Amino acid sequence: MGETERNAAKDGGITPAVRICMIFAAVLFVSAVIAVILMHRPAESSRVVIIRENGVIYSLDLANEPDRTFRITAEDGSWNEVTIDNGTICISDADCPDLTCVHTGVLRSESVPIVCLPHKLVIRFDDGDTEAADEG
Repeated sequence: MGETERNAAKDGGITPAVRICMIFAAVLFVSAVIAVILMHRPAESSRVVIIRENGVIYSLDLANEPDRTFRITAEDGSWNEVTIDNGTICISDADCPDLTCVHTGVLRSESVPIVCLPHKLVIRFDDGDTEAADEG
């Protein structure tokens, strides 16, 4: 029996390699928890932009917007229905095949926008770098 095995036997069977793996796993777990917390923290702004093909089509302040539902229709006839309700915004219906944008739900975080890839539509909190093409 080598010295490492004897020391491991004294320490309850944990070798230095296992200790390093346990420490690495703990650091990785804590980092993942911190990342999830930061990604899901509420947005500081109530301003949102709706973007299609890299151009802002609406800039809205949810704190001042009335509850309403409106449809955004593309030139090809495809559409997304956007609902503003009690200071929140979501895509409530769409004619895209997968409806991922609808299943995303309410926009909550600055890091996770609502995206409809088939219609090239994005709803996200305004970071101040965008200029509105049309005030909703």
